[in-house]
Amino acid sequence: MKQSKVTGLIGLAVKAGKIVSGEFCTEREIKSGKAKLVIVAEDASDNTRKKFKNMCDFYHVPLYFYQNKETLGHAMGKEFRASLAVLDEGFSESIKKNIETKE
Repeated sequence: MKQSKVTGLIGLAVKAGKIVSGEFCTEREIKSGKAKLVIVAEDASDNTRKKFKNMCDFYHVPLYFYQNKETLGHAMGKEFRASLAVLDEGFSESIKKNIETKE
């Protein structure tokens, strides 16, 4: 139930143009200060997970490891996505709340 809620919110945010995905775009938005939340797939490589963990800690951006690349990609209407950044505070808060209640 909560998984579909989170992926549904990601889909809405994509349609609203409030999400970027892919390693380079996600990194750019974190460094520019526009990223309100970063989600990395649990099955992303160790290097990718470590890179985003360190970057999000440094820039004080909330980071969650969630599901897998296929699920994140499907939620965005794409194939596989290892990382994405949410650029809107409202979507960010809703997604965080639903990820946290899932656990």
